Amino acid sequence: MSGLEESLYALQWNNSMSVAIVTMISYEYILQLEKEVKFVWERQWSVMTYLYLAVRYFGILVVMFCAIWGGLVYIPEAVSYGMFLFMQWGISAYSCLTKVILVWRLYALYNQSKPILYVLMGLLIPVVALYIAVDVFLWSRPSAISTQEILITQNYKYCTAFFHIGPMPAIYTSIPVICYDILLVVLAITVLVKHLKERKELRMKPNTYIVLIVRYHVIYFVLNLAVQIFSAVLWANLSTEVMNIILLFYDTAPFIIVPRLIISIWETHANDSCVHVSTTFEDCVCWTSPPPLEEHDLEFCIDPDNIS
Repeated sequence: MSGLEESLYALQWNNSMSVAIVTMISYEYILQLEKEVKFVWERQWSVMTYLYLAVRYFGILVVMFCAIWGGLVYIPEAVSYGMFLFMQWGISAYSCLTKVILVWRLYALYNQSKPILYVLMGLLIPVVALYIAVDVFLWSRPSAISTQEILITQNYKYCTAFFHIGPMPAIYTSIPVICYDILLVVLAITVLVKHLKERKELRMKPNTYIVLIVRYHVIYFVLNLAVQIFSAVLWANLSTEVMNIILLFYDTAPFIIVPRLIISIWETHANDSCVHVSTTFEDCVCWTSPPPLEEHDLEFCIDPDNIS
């Protein structure tokens, strides 16, 4: 294909993916809005409520910037570069928020263990610093990546990004982040294994919420691993088709899955048989007091204010 044909082909792919991103995020928001009103806006707020609202609405903001950037809406090159930086820094900030959510849940799973909280938050600080370093030295340097305005006709043009270095720096910097994610999921699975063993000895069913939360930890781990891999792959010399399909996942999956998993715990509790289900999940005594004749159920106790 000629240069003009390649540009038109790339623009067509970009616009198609942008429409798909807007459609998916909008549909997901409408789909979850009723649950959000019920379990967030009409309930007493907790730490996890604020984290949910952060990932929900900051995520939507970042996604919409990702969708309109490129060619769906014409943006001058100078403005386009600023939007591109906001997108990349925003995605990094969003990733850090998801890790804070995981740390907070582990803190609750380990019976509000201060050492666990301090160690995990202490280890998170260099991870956040690494995200900042990557954004500064990879995504924010024109010598590493730049935006350029592509002229189709005098009245039709769009901006796109050009990668000037290979994927190896992104691969190397993703290793510590993946190691941190592995630590988080291992700690969650360790809690579950211990809990299942104790319940088996007592011939009792596992706590529904512990199983649910650990399952979500595993999903978070797989999602974060995929994001790290795709973030590194973007720096390789990819075809237009592969690049846009990866960006479709990169710009939608984390922003849909993370809020959905948080709110699903509230919904599970609302549909539970707990006699105190009319109270807020944070205040429900099913987490703090043993049900009649089942005192052993609270051998593994969690403060839901840290979970929900």
